[in-house]
Amino acid sequence: MNEKDRLNALEVALKNEMVERGFYLKNAERTKNPLGKAMFKQIGDEELEHYERLKQLHERWGKQEKWPETVPLKVKDTNIKDVLNGLSRKTEGASKGDADDLEAIQKALDFEAKGVKFYANLRDSVADPKEKQFFDLLSKIEHEHYLSLKDTEEYFIDPQSYFRKKEHHTLDGG
Repeated sequence: MNEKDRLNALEVALKNEMVERGFYLKNAERTKNPLGKAMFKQIGDEELEHYERLKQLHERWGKQEKWPETVPLKVKDTNIKDVLNGLSRKTEGASKGDADDLEAIQKALDFEAKGVKFYANLRDSVADPKEKQFFDLLSKIEHEHYLSLKDTEEYFIDPQSYFRKKEHHTLDGG
């Protein structure tokens, strides 16, 4: 992948991060489910941080036409699992997600799966180790979002089974 293609890929990534952020914040506002609200808001906030890092990178790369030395090449790790675990423990008697919640989760799963692949392809198409590390990190964070969304989907479908699984309860009849 040449420099121009990589710069264009960053432009696509910038657009995608903002579209996804808007989607997550809209659904955080819409849902009445506390777990869904917290999860959508958290991922939306993380997408904003990705956007900010990508924007800094894009601006400096556009000026220097190479991977910049001064862009913060670290993105905060996702803490969505902590949000899900902490909130799920507080919501005894929690309710299922409604059809709109499930539709939003399925759309978000598609976003995140495409993000994982997009950033992994960028990682695999570059030679610079710092560049590889940065795109690998973004791919892994998008994968964490995907896994968290799968957990949330399971919770929305059957909260009681979700709690049993997370708390490792067994039904042994003894």
